[in-house]
Amino acid sequence: MDDTDSAPDDTAGLLGIGAFARRVGLAPSALRFYDDCGVLHPAYVDDTTGYRYYAPGQERRATLVRRLREAGVPLTDASVVLDGPRDEARAVLEARARRARETAAAARAALQEVLDELAGGARATVARIGGAELASAVRQVAPAAAGSAVREEFPELGCVLLELDGPEVRLVATDRYRLAVRTLRREAGEGRPRHVLVDAREMREAAAWAVLSPEVTIEVDEQGTRLNSASAARDLPEVTGEYPDYRLILEALPAPRARLIADRTALRTAIAEDVRSGPVALRSDGRRLVLSGPGLAERPQPALCTGQSLRVSFDPEVLLPALDAGVGPDVLLEISEPTQPVVVRSADQGSFTTLVMPVRHTAERQR
Repeated sequence: MDDTDSAPDDTAGLLGIGAFARRVGLAPSALRFYDDCGVLHPAYVDDTTGYRYYAPGQERRATLVRRLREAGVPLTDASVVLDGPRDEARAVLEARARRARETAAAARAALQEVLDELAGGARATVARIGGAELASAVRQVAPAAAGSAVREEFPELGCVLLELDGPEVRLVATDRYRLAVRTLRREAGEGRPRHVLVDAREMREAAAWAVLSPEVTIEVDEQGTRLNSASAARDLPEVTGEYPDYRLILEALPAPRARLIADRTALRTAIAEDVRSGPVALRSDGRRLVLSGPGLAERPQPALCTGQSLRVSFDPEVLLPALDAGVGPDVLLEISEPTQPVVVRSADQGSFTTLVMPVRHTAERQR
């Protein structure tokens, strides 16, 4: 029996559970379950019959519940999206989306391995991208690789991580004080996800070679990694080692409490004057970015500042390469805490991200 049968007068304008279920695409049993769980209470319940009635204004919430459940979101997370703060809801959904992508990528890789075996051997993974685009990515990322002193103990940190994953090619480098990530969209490709380590010096040489070709192909198979152009090929010797999981670093970043947008060239010029003076401090001050250093007077720089007023210090020799790697006239700094990595982005290029570790303020270092 539909709950609208013999409805009392005070349900005028309401929908019985059957009609409401059809309208929002949920089964009546699901609506009863969500009522019991406290996720979606009916607007009215008849005390005599127990029939549930819903208001038209509840359709949006019910539809959102259905969409979240179709996406596999558990009710504990769904309740945050439905009733929690907007920032928490966004964080929950982003985390679920990230896990869904990782699960899908792992499933694709596993299925591709089985298909390769059925085909009698592992297929090569191929990605075709612009030569100049690859060279630009290497220019931005390679400076974040470790120098010779660190390479001797940790050879993998002197490398660029090259990832071929679905429609993307990612280049990653870190020396533990900086982390640079550039994502490229490949024009065409095939094969399962692959990741290889290539010495940063080899990548620079390969970039100089690739920039002369309108288009290059990255090819990875069991025999190694190669760059192919229309007329030539170049091997990329692989380095064995366990590379740091940069995704964990990015995912662990707290939400930014302050964002600063400044003239990239002017900021770089001002900081370069302090390279020999020790750490340089940046502080947001309304519509200005104030620079200071040991023995130097404060110097304001024009900037767009949002969020809290925070003070963070950097080793100029670590921050300057991050500014140099940017594209366009502006630079965006996202600061969460004075002791947490600061995200440095190019306002005109969302595919490139650098993380820079701050240092303690000068006053703290002298204690």
